[in-house]
Amino acid sequence: MRICFPSHLALLRISVISLLFTFVCIIFMRLTTAMSVSKQDFVIAGLPVHVFSERQWTERSGPVAILFFMHGRTGTAKGIQWVAEDALKRVAEHRKKNKSATDLIVVTFDQRNHGDRLIDSHANGAWKKGNNERHAIDMYAIQTGTAKDVSYLIDFLPSYLFPKNERQITQWLVAGKSLGGHSTWIALTHEPRLSLAVPIIACPDYMKLITKRAKYSGVSLTPPWFPDSLREYIERNDPARAPYTSPDTSNPFFSKKILVLSGGDDPLVPFVHSKEFVENLNVGQKGVKKVIVSPGVGHECTPEMVKEMADFIWEHALTASMV
Repeated sequence: MRICFPSHLALLRISVISLLFTFVCIIFMRLTTAMSVSKQDFVIAGLPVHVFSERQWTERSGPVAILFFMHGRTGTAKGIQWVAEDALKRVAEHRKKNKSATDLIVVTFDQRNHGDRLIDSHANGAWKKGNNERHAIDMYAIQTGTAKDVSYLIDFLPSYLFPKNERQITQWLVAGKSLGGHSTWIALTHEPRLSLAVPIIACPDYMKLITKRAKYSGVSLTPPWFPDSLREYIERNDPARAPYTSPDTSNPFFSKKILVLSGGDDPLVPFVHSKEFVENLNVGQKGVKKVIVSPGVGHECTPEMVKEMADFIWEHALTASMV
């Protein structure tokens, strides 16, 4: 009996076909995700805002939850579109088993001095990588300003989305990665209308984070790199300076639902700088605190993190009132 083996050329053809098939499958999955999500663009008094939702949301009635998701330093709202789409796709999977759950809308927009709002790209650089002398000032100013944009949008977005009072927004949620995660912590500290937050690869303690970065960059946290006025502002307003351990409503995190997602091998924003704050954070009996530090993950927002975020939102926002 003669056994025939495929030639090298045949094997190469098989490999190419296999790679093409895999590529087509990935593209199809992404297209399927995109097709299942509706995207609308609004301009809120000059601020471009992108609104993502499951397609049928305009045909439905009932309460709506809105999630703001914010991108990282040097990123853009366009660069996190996949996060909005993947989160909504995950929620849609859950909804197959519970169609009466609250609808979710995901809102993205460019951080200050980023994307369509970019004025000075140098201001987004660091001390060492970017030669930006004002790095500590610029970074805190941007994340603080963007957190204030969240409050601004909570004030005015309902009028743009539902001008005829078609639906009621009953929950405001916030999440973000890296710089957007820092903004998430700040927004949750100062905006009482937010009920749930998911800071990803972020830090609530600016002084711990910037001290390590200054040491790495050979910079002293003294004027002009770190003005006294900046230090005073941080002491009054940083999340780590809030009474986050208090067992009452003086604590801005009390009764909030918080999911902390970090990379175990993150060299830029290591979890060690957040650990003391997170471990002692008191959310009370009505609150939820969940922490996931992913082994082997660096400074990145992974698809698994987005899945964890969507599951957390489903359980603690979209179906919480049904329990």
